[in-house]
Amino acid sequence: IAARVAESKANVLITGENGTGKEVLAKAIHYISPRKDAAFVAVNVPALTETLLESELFGHEKGAFTGADKMKKGRFEIAHGGTIFLDEVGDIPQSIQVKLLRVLQEHQFERVGGTEKIEVDVRIIAATNKDLEQKIKAGTFREDLYYRLNVVSVKIPPLRERKEDIVPMIESFIEK
Repeated sequence: IAARVAESKANVLITGENGTGKEVLAKAIHYISPRKDAAFVAVNVPALTETLLESELFGHEKGAFTGADKMKKGRFEIAHGGTIFLDEVGDIPQSIQVKLLRVLQEHQFERVGGTEKIEVDVRIIAATNKDLEQKIKAGTFREDLYYRLNVVSVKIPPLRERKEDIVPMIESFIEK
């Protein structure tokens, strides 16, 4: 699935338990895709507060908030032409889900405190260990965003369910 989707522009949603290799798969998709020469930008969503996440994703203009002493490009702008990896996308606050949906639909956004529309060509690979359909039912995740992210779905089973991968992984680790 990863090899087939790499050639397309489709967004990918990778699901699986913690430690199953979601980011490894996301990088593999990027590095075998036509976008491989552009940036792969990873964002660890739960590591950022809501206001910091917005600024990290979309950037900010000088003076947009206290401490914004210069303009800063966001991760979407940095990833232009490449791939942005949203790790634990299920933790994105609803206020930012709306802005993320706009980027997916319109391929543009505004920096925090800005008015200029910034066009981007970015493939989104999102990952989560959460049940997003359950979060939709609970009203904490937007259904329209889910369907925009989940164009191609890849579920990574835990290693305990794919024992045949243990030996090749050990050999790879020893080689490294």
